[in-house]
Amino acid sequence: MKNAELWGGLAWLALSVFVVFAGRQHGVGAVNDPGSGFLLFWLGLLMCAFSLSILAGAVRAGGPSLGSLWQDTRWRKVLVIMAGLCAFALLLERLGFLLAAIPLMLLLLRAIDPVPWRVAIPVGIGAPLALWWLLKRLLLIQLPAGLLGIG
Repeated sequence: MKNAELWGGLAWLALSVFVVFAGRQHGVGAVNDPGSGFLLFWLGLLMCAFSLSILAGAVRAGGPSLGSLWQDTRWRKVLVIMAGLCAFALLLERLGFLLAAIPLMLLLLRAIDPVPWRVAIPVGIGAPLALWWLLKRLLLIQLPAGLLGIG
């Protein structure tokens, strides 16, 4: 069978069934006294419903072939994203959150689906700053400080 949606639906259904059984193993509990597997169990059932709807549509109407899903993939951009994320992970401890996140955001904004510099610079600096303020100041989560000690 060359129906990509059918295979995708089957894969999601298998994962969903696994999540349901994992939730049951941890103990579902009750609504007023949920166990540790409560959320897993119900999310697994929801995933089952969604994957069954994908399967039904694939059986009824068919779908694209597996090969057509990879057609016209922009591999250069995928590699740029992977390289940027690896560099971010390697530099996070040394440079700190802000000094590592700002160049990553600028790279993503300019190299993937380029936006003008007048948009990239405020967003590339503002988004990491807003996230830093939310995590560090509001939620009191410790982030790597890095060179300048502001991370």
